[in-house]
Amino acid sequence: MLVLRAFTADDRGVTLAELGRRTGSAKGTLHRVCGDLVAAGLLDRRDDLYRLGRLMFELGMRASVERDLLEVATPFLEELRAEINETVHLGVRDGTDVVYIAKLGGRRRVTAPSRTGGRLGLYCTAVGKALLAHAPRDVLESVVAAGPERHTARTVTAPGIPGPPAGPVRTTGVSFEFEESRLGLVCVGAPVFDLDGEAVAAVSVAGPVTRFNPQANADRVRATARGISATLARR
Repeated sequence: MLVLRAFTADDRGVTLAELGRRTGSAKGTLHRVCGDLVAAGLLDRRDDLYRLGRLMFELGMRASVERDLLEVATPFLEELRAEINETVHLGVRDGTDVVYIAKLGGRRRVTAPSRTGGRLGLYCTAVGKALLAHAPRDVLESVVAAGPERHTARTVTAPGIPGPPAGPVRTTGVSFEFEESRLGLVCVGAPVFDLDGEAVAAVSVAGPVTRFNPQANADRVRATARGISATLARR
């Protein structure tokens, strides 16, 4: 598990030496473990580079919660992308991070730090703020205690994180990011709820500040999130 978790969403191939640096494992032990993982199909080795194997993808697609969520959400996400023609995200919370389980690029591409299967802090993205606003209090406290990373000059860090995002998001049903994860990128998000009223995911649309107005598209994003929530409830 330590080896598998050492891979990031941006990796295209990792050397044994780099895996050793990331895991802190001895070279001999790591070589044996990686060999077993390659034999099992969980890792793939080409030349001297390792990457996650196809079996990892197959197993991931069998994950029940995310699979059902994707099946329900995909038509709504596609419709939202067609309407706004910007990058659409679907993310879930994992601890103090948001994990992106879907990213649909618009015809007008935008450079964003998000990746399908990748993660970012809850505090610096619209999709993350939508989840953070409905998370238990101890999650908010953990975000602050971890010492949030400042990605840009506009990233909001402690001690201002816990209070400001939660109230407005709960009241309006939408969250915003203004160049907090990457300069030039703005975003609007909304939470997705299950039948019990728990925020199980969030939807967002991101675009460049030069052409995308998050406030003007808040109603569309909120309506998409509510449509996904209603469909989940019916299931």
